[in-house]
Amino acid sequence: MEYNDKLARFRQGHLNPFNKSREEEPCEDAERGPSKGSPPGSPPPRPELEFRSADRVMDLGVSEDHFSRPVGLFLASDIQQLRQAIEECKQVILELPENSDKQKDAVVRLIHLRLKLQELKDPHEEEPNMRIILEHRFYKEKSKSVKQMCDKCSTFIWGLIQTWYTCTGCYYRCHSKCLNLITKPCVRSKVSHQAEYELTICPEAGLDSQDYRCAECRAPISLRASSSEARQCDYTGQYYCSNCHWNDLAVIPSRVIHNWDFEPRKVSRCSMRYLALMVNRPVLKLREINPLLFNYVEELVEIRKLRQDILLMKPYFITCKEAMEARLLLQLQDRQHFVENDDMYSLQDLLDVSSSRLSCSLTDVHTMFAKHIKLDCERCQAKGFVCELCKEGDILFPFDSHTSVCQECAAVFHRDCYYDNSTSCPRCSRMNLRKQVQEEGEEQRQ
Repeated sequence: MEYNDKLARFRQGHLNPFNKSREEEPCEDAERGPSKGSPPGSPPPRPELEFRSADRVMDLGVSEDHFSRPVGLFLASDIQQLRQAIEECKQVILELPENSDKQKDAVVRLIHLRLKLQELKDPHEEEPNMRIILEHRFYKEKSKSVKQMCDKCSTFIWGLIQTWYTCTGCYYRCHSKCLNLITKPCVRSKVSHQAEYELTICPEAGLDSQDYRCAECRAPISLRASSSEARQCDYTGQYYCSNCHWNDLAVIPSRVIHNWDFEPRKVSRCSMRYLALMVNRPVLKLREINPLLFNYVEELVEIRKLRQDILLMKPYFITCKEAMEARLLLQLQDRQHFVENDDMYSLQDLLDVSSSRLSCSLTDVHTMFAKHIKLDCERCQAKGFVCELCKEGDILFPFDSHTSVCQECAAVFHRDCYYDNSTSCPRCSRMNLRKQVQEEGEEQRQ
């Protein structure tokens, strides 16, 4: 019997807390009455009290409710429930005291709810990494911290909770939900097929020619003070709505060429992207568009002379092994047209001329090229000329400032000797005489 009593007490102390039947079945000790050590009249020991005793049993932590719904937690599985939970959370935030800890926690819950809603509406795993729309090549952006503006709906792109794309051609940015609403083709396609500027200064035609609609999206616009304000693009002269014209500033090529005016003016979004893509393209032939500009801008005359000298140096580098290994011509890889011709300019060239940066950088390149030909390389030195008129002085090169070059045979002379000599070029005379001797020899053989 003593053994059975100990076994019963042990079972009571280690009763399974998840067994609901323990409250229904009476305890054996209660049937037997109080134990010997209990004072008379005391209630019989209860199993749950023995279960919670720290010195006899181990606390399993079931006193806390881990399985019920926590306070403030919104359980939602579809979009409608999430929207309702967001509205409830907003109302809770308004009712709580400002700057309190509870209000801050509620704001955090609101952010998580919105993130969950965005995932359901626009899941990342379903969004392709690249999409092609109207010749735009859109790639999904991975940046989450940069805040951008959507070029379609003119609202902020919150990279943390929204998926957005950027066109690799014209850098058009938009939400993923706005991709199917795009109606404007990629500007880079226009640059590739028709790379030329509008050279008329602000060619305005009037709102009536546009039927009082935006030139891009065809939305109704007006010059009156209203929500549909008409904004003029200084490059195209056309009018746009506020969604297509953000008052961006850009330098207008026609004003630069005709007026040497570099003041930025307001342009539309489409014009701004086009000008940004065209800024480094050498499509301006100043000698034909405005030849008087060289008389007005002295820096252009200096730049033209440096470019002509570089073109004269180019044959030396092409036939020089050391120059090809050193890749000297790549010093002008950002302005490749400088080693191809001397009359084509890009808008960036003119911008650098106005700021005197182009003159300094081109002078340094010219000095480097001349040093290689005249001092560093013996092969290039051997291709120099001696003035055949005075037969005195150092070795001459066609890019020297005090020399003149014969247009027929490319012989180099001192400038003073060349203009003082009234006879023809000695090298041309020698070549003509040699040609005559060869022709006479062929006639005699026949």
